Amino acid sequence: EVQLVESGGGSVQAGGSLRLSCAASGYTYSSYCIGWFRQAPGKEREGVAAIFTGGGSTYYADSVKDRFTISQDNAKNTLYLQMNSLKPEDTAMYYCAAAPYGGSWFADLLLGYWGQGTQVTVSS
Repeated sequence: EVQLVESGGGSVQAGGSLRLSCAASGYTYSSYCIGWFRQAPGKEREGVAAIFTGGGSTYYADSVKDRFTISQDNAKNTLYLQMNSLKPEDTAMYYCAAAPYGGSWFADLLLGYWGQGTQVTVSS
C-alpha cells in the first residue's frame, strides 16, 4: 500500500522560508512522478511542483517558479519542497501526491496516491 506522510508545515511571515517533507513508502520509488499540490479555502486544488523520481526532471507551476524548489532523497524515499520568499497567497494546505509517471505531471498525480496534507500559513 502506498503511503505518503507530509511534515514541515507551519506559520511564517511573508518573505520567510519553509521546507516541506513527504516520506513515501509502498511503491517502486525510482519510477514514479511525485509532487506537491495545494488548496486554499474556497479555491481549487493547484499543482505546485513535481519530479520524476527516475531521472530527476522537474516541473513547476508558474506561480512558484524561482521561489520553490522540489528535490528528492532516493535513499530515504523522501520528497522535499523548499519554499522561499513566501507570500500570503501561498497560504494553503499542501499535499504530497505520487503516481506512475505518464509524462503528464500534475494530471498523472491527480489520479494517484495522496497524503493527508500539511498546513502552510503566511502572514503579511
